[in-house]
Amino acid sequence: MSLIHMENIVKTYLSAGAETPVLKGIDLSVEEGEYASVIGPSGAGKSTLMTIMGCLGSPTSGRYVLDGEEVETLNDAQLSRVRNEKIGFVFQAFHLLPGVRAIDNVMMPLLYCHKVPADARERARESLEKVGLGHRLHHSPGQLSGGEQQRVTIARALINNPRIILADEPTGNLDSKNGAEVMRILDQLNREGRTIV
Repeated sequence: MSLIHMENIVKTYLSAGAETPVLKGIDLSVEEGEYASVIGPSGAGKSTLMTIMGCLGSPTSGRYVLDGEEVETLNDAQLSRVRNEKIGFVFQAFHLLPGVRAIDNVMMPLLYCHKVPADARERARESLEKVGLGHRLHHSPGQLSGGEQQRVTIARALINNPRIILADEPTGNLDSKNGAEVMRILDQLNREGRTIV
């Protein structure tokens, strides 16, 4: 079975008594190690689909199987475990804690583990080195360029060694040079066997 398998995914929002359909019967399968892109115009529901794929939201209807688990059957604790262990998130808006050093921002997912690994700081340092920021460990987001901030988010996504990286418009806020560097890093991660969407 596919690592990510969605059947007839529907998402409808209800606001002021009116229904707004966003996703209308999406079928999607992503195999282990695949590099897939979700494309479409603004407002087409790409981010909504990524939210569901990352177990950050649920569909109105449809079936979602992630790594052999029926997502709708998972409780909150199980969903948290899946998000923390199987999925690394790279957001367009970075979502870094301001005033917090890069190494500490990268370590954040480890703090949600039941027991923080003894090698947490070393793992964060290695993740930052992997994205070319070993020299920026102690810089806060305000001291980093947009491209560097996005690379910190990639390092954070890697900290728990997830099988899946979900990157929602990872180059949307970057100039062409920094965008190309982020894509180079994602390409390398895929060559190493990670599934990238």
